[in-house]
Amino acid sequence: MNVEAIEKEKIDAWFAEWAELEGQIHVAHDARNGEAKGLMEKAILLFERLVQDAGDEVLPINGVERLTFIKAKPGQYACYRQLDELFKETKKRAARLRLQAAKK
Repeated sequence: MNVEAIEKEKIDAWFAEWAELEGQIHVAHDARNGEAKGLMEKAILLFERLVQDAGDEVLPINGVERLTFIKAKPGQYACYRQLDELFKETKKRAARLRLQAAKK
């Protein structure tokens, strides 16, 4: 685990970028204009970079399997919802890991 990579400021930057993408993906799904898939692919790369930078410890339970599901059909609304949940759970896990590291 990269303790520096899970510092609050760094994690917040990742999630600010996700919040922006998430809003665009939501609008694209509502509009059904076909843009959701491309935006989701960007979001998937963002998530993968976050995990690579912070370490696999930040991945939620069965995160790899869930990411595989998302990558299989990124244009589907269910995959968007699943990626949103992965981001939320990763944020919580990073906070928990940060607290544990601070206690040591």
